[in-house]
Amino acid sequence: MLVKTYSAAVNGLDVTTVTVEVNIVPGVMYRMTGLGDTAVREGRDRIASALQVNGYKFPHADITINLAPADLRKEGSSFDLPLAMAILTASGAVTADTIGDYMLVGELSLDGTLQPVKGALPIAIRARAEKFKGLIVPKQNEREAAVVNNLEVYGMESITDVINLLTGREIYEPTHVDTRREFYEQQIRFDLDFADVRGQESVKRALEVAAAGGHNLIMVGPPGSGKSMMAKRLPSILPPLSLSESLETTQIHSVAGKLKRGTSLISQRPFRSPHHTISEVALVGGGINPQPGEISLAHNGVLFADELPEFNKQTLEVLRQPLEDHKITISRSKYTVEFPCSFMFIASMNPCPCGYYNDPTHKCCCTPGQIQRYMSKISGPLLDRIDIQCEITPVPFKDISKAQPGEPSAAIRERVIKARDIQTARYKDFKGIHCNAQMTERMIHQFAEPDEASINLLRTAMEKFSLSARAYNRILKVARTIADLDGSERVEVQHISEAIGYRNLDRGDWAERRMY
Repeated sequence: MLVKTYSAAVNGLDVTTVTVEVNIVPGVMYRMTGLGDTAVREGRDRIASALQVNGYKFPHADITINLAPADLRKEGSSFDLPLAMAILTASGAVTADTIGDYMLVGELSLDGTLQPVKGALPIAIRARAEKFKGLIVPKQNEREAAVVNNLEVYGMESITDVINLLTGREIYEPTHVDTRREFYEQQIRFDLDFADVRGQESVKRALEVAAAGGHNLIMVGPPGSGKSMMAKRLPSILPPLSLSESLETTQIHSVAGKLKRGTSLISQRPFRSPHHTISEVALVGGGINPQPGEISLAHNGVLFADELPEFNKQTLEVLRQPLEDHKITISRSKYTVEFPCSFMFIASMNPCPCGYYNDPTHKCCCTPGQIQRYMSKISGPLLDRIDIQCEITPVPFKDISKAQPGEPSAAIRERVIKARDIQTARYKDFKGIHCNAQMTERMIHQFAEPDEASINLLRTAMEKFSLSARAYNRILKVARTIADLDGSERVEVQHISEAIGYRNLDRGDWAERRMY
């Protein structure tokens, strides 16, 4: 008897419907075709044990299985459930006339319970697009998949529950998630707040400007000056995710298997902080079976690189293209996978190897040559992609003890949202442009053209501080954001002046100030 069930294969963020065909005739052979990997082929033993424990016999017959399309590689253990149901139906052990109306995914334990799988959300989106009546997933994946409307999603505990559902022995209610209510309820809940930060007003201002324009930022300061503390609070002042951004972000985390169990949608912008020993593949994605890297997991959020010079220099260099293109393409001989990676890059570092240059409470013991070698770990092209560069000095204890609690994140976030609303209206006719940091050179001339006084100030600054020509556009982008925070239609001298102050680490000025 020939039976067909339906499942899905996930490659990157693309999902392909897979038809699981099982034909059983008298004989003793078990054959599988369709480019299933080791995990798929090993499913035979898991299925046999699961059926035996639940009172069914694995058929002693000639079983031929095909996973169509046969030329598409299938990976993972999520094909266990559709294979098991196809074998049971083809052998006549169960009668399930509606089996073709559902898409099935799930890994089987030896006792028949269903284990969670990766990519349940994009699979659910595909199931709805293919007009399946419903999707059957493991219980741990039900809320994630139920985000998709107009699709019946059933979270099952074991293969026995799936059999009872498809044969009509029991009635199960599909899972319902009030997506909008849960999404908006969780958007304003933050464990960290800028009210905890005492002092450092200039750095908090720089972070506000970065959040308002989507700019990359680096902080340089001695140990204990608050770099990591403030970076971790950045998501609390970023504009809230839209539903479309949340759906896209959740899909990436779902495919990577990083979504917390019981989560429906990611409602807050992600904050990723990889250790400096991270490899290139782990950072940008890839591997034998390509998976999203940290830059894709930070999509629509923040990627924080603490102690930037401690990262492998070659690893840092792979960030250059994603920072410009906002996507990463992973190519293999037989296929290509593309992941989005539009993120804010925030970095922190010490000013010198010992860490105490410019620290009023400690004496620096580094020579100019040591400082120069330390800084050379960060290439000029990467540094040029960081719009805002600011230095931090520690707040003395007497000032910390006297300082009042800082401005709360909610107040800062309100100003950031207003500035982003201005940018959204400004770039509504430009596809793929949502904030000032994404402006092209032509758009800079259109929306951030400085007046005569500002041009004179820029000329003076570039000559005095040895600013690179690449810094020119960065200064104008940041100045445009500062003007938006002020509610100004034009970029004025004071905006240019503040933006110039955020280019502290440009090569010429940085080296000169440390050598002399």
